[in-house]
Amino acid sequence: QVQLVESGGGLVQAGGSLRLSCVASGRTFSSAAMGWFRQAPGKEREFVATIAITWSGGRTYYADSVKGRFTISRDNAKNTVYLQMNSLKPEDTAVYYCAKGAYSGTSMAERDYNVWGQGTQVTVSS
Repeated sequence: QVQLVESGGGLVQAGGSLRLSCVASGRTFSSAAMGWFRQAPGKEREFVATIAITWSGGRTYYADSVKGRFTISRDNAKNTVYLQMNSLKPEDTAVYYCAKGAYSGTSMAERDYNVWGQGTQVTVSS
């Protein structure tokens, strides 16, 4: 049973940076796409970023709202996916979830992810 554990959330001022980490247990990490999603208070969970498997090029894809500010990356040797968040805005405040894809390619759809972490809180103050 694969499990995902996120860390790195916290409180930061607008314009600051945070790096989220997600460590996966199990042997299937390198063969699956990984994604980050977020859910702000009173809103539905939304896609943030995704990265395909490394041997296919590790293609990445971002939501328009974070493009140019956030970077997703993966370290297969450490079974870890990262989300580097720069130039943070108050509207980035949310619980951020790591997810393991059911396939090797990128996807923005929650239905294409079959394992989810518990989430880590990111709060950006103005």
